[in-house]
Amino acid sequence: MDAKIFFGSTEAVSKNFSERKSPYSGDVVSRACICNEEDAIRALNIAQEAAKVAKKSTLSQRCNWLLDVANKLKENREDIAHTITDEVGKPIAFARIEVDRCIETVTLSAETMRTMHGETINTDAMASGKKTTAFFTREAAGVVVAITPFNFPLNLVAHKLAPALVSGNAVVLKPTPEAPLTAYKFAKLFIESEYAIKDALSVVYGDAEVGGALIISDIPRVISFTGSVPVGNIIIKSAGIKKVSLELGGNAATYIDASADLDLAAARCAFGAFVNSGQVCISLQRIYVNARIYDEFALKMAEETRRLVVGSPYEDDTFLGPLIDDEAASRAMRWVESAVTEGAKPLLPLQRNGRMFNPCVMVDVRDDMAIVCEEVFAPIVSLVKVDNFDDAIPRMNNSPYGLQFSVFTNDLKITQRAISELDAGGIVINDIPTLRFDIQPYGGVKLSGVGREGPKFAIEEMTEIKSVIIC
Repeated sequence: MDAKIFFGSTEAVSKNFSERKSPYSGDVVSRACICNEEDAIRALNIAQEAAKVAKKSTLSQRCNWLLDVANKLKENREDIAHTITDEVGKPIAFARIEVDRCIETVTLSAETMRTMHGETINTDAMASGKKTTAFFTREAAGVVVAITPFNFPLNLVAHKLAPALVSGNAVVLKPTPEAPLTAYKFAKLFIESEYAIKDALSVVYGDAEVGGALIISDIPRVISFTGSVPVGNIIIKSAGIKKVSLELGGNAATYIDASADLDLAAARCAFGAFVNSGQVCISLQRIYVNARIYDEFALKMAEETRRLVVGSPYEDDTFLGPLIDDEAASRAMRWVESAVTEGAKPLLPLQRNGRMFNPCVMVDVRDDMAIVCEEVFAPIVSLVKVDNFDDAIPRMNNSPYGLQFSVFTNDLKITQRAISELDAGGIVINDIPTLRFDIQPYGGVKLSGVGREGPKFAIEEMTEIKSVIIC
């Protein structure tokens, strides 16, 4: 099936198509129209006019629009889940979970928008003021450009489209080249809905040329991007005066305290390190373990990791499928080989077969090793021995990233210190930093980005405050 262009509500095709091959089988699973700079500008011009209509639409129409899409997603759950598995190799059980989360994200966006409101302001609160009727309200920003990655090719699109559209904006979406059909099928549900606002959503495909044209244009008022730090840097430097929201990745760490439930910690850490083959921005990468329980925890971690099923993403019991491409698999092997050269050891036998990369637990890892310092984005986790939480804090914070961290402990003082002293956008106690609820504010500090996602917080990013005074 072809992923076609949407110039607003009008479907179109280009002369040329790109093929997407399954990371698992190598078979062609979808084709996408190849777009260029002119296509991007055309989509922006359509969105600019549509934004005027969207801004005047009723909230009830926009909420009904999203709820209709959520219902259609339920009806098409299996088809869309299989499309995700085809295009990015995500195990089918987790692809179904992603569809379910997407349904929740779209629904939450509608429910949240119904309760978003401004506030009245007491302008006579200070001696220099006077009594007036004053308040602020929120208005749609206008045109939103949404650029999304491969690792959650449905739900991360929903985290941009749903808040933007329900708050009265028009959107131009450029989805990941790795999953064009997933995005196309999702966008089609919006565009074909009986509640759709005409031309409020456009979809174009491409890489740097198309993305650059969308970003530098004066038409969009908001750029919402999830992806790499280098591309995020380009966006910041090129976008000009716009609202920019960037979710750029991380190097997630956890601390295992001597007081922790080690069975729970090991089971959850194995999940957090290896779910989606480690291709998650908050994938657990660094585990700082109290020296008193380091060896015991390492054995439990190895046991839990051995239980994970590596294989065909189409099997219900598969936990790890293929990495996204050959380069990702080769890069993962280079990370491990570099760490071994520096003195680290794999706790389990290293196994790679093409894009299939078995989960890897590294021990005897030091803080100065590249495998700890950089984001690996692969099924690799490192165990680092520390004296105590005082020793762990500076090591966890010694990263250019700060998306989410976690701590496993039954010590209240350590919990309180973790919340106040760890430098990250999110702190999780007694679970993995990979834990994310779609209703929560989500985003990081430092190189992990700017702005927050989650329906309520994304709506705030995609709207403008208008202050009103009536004297």
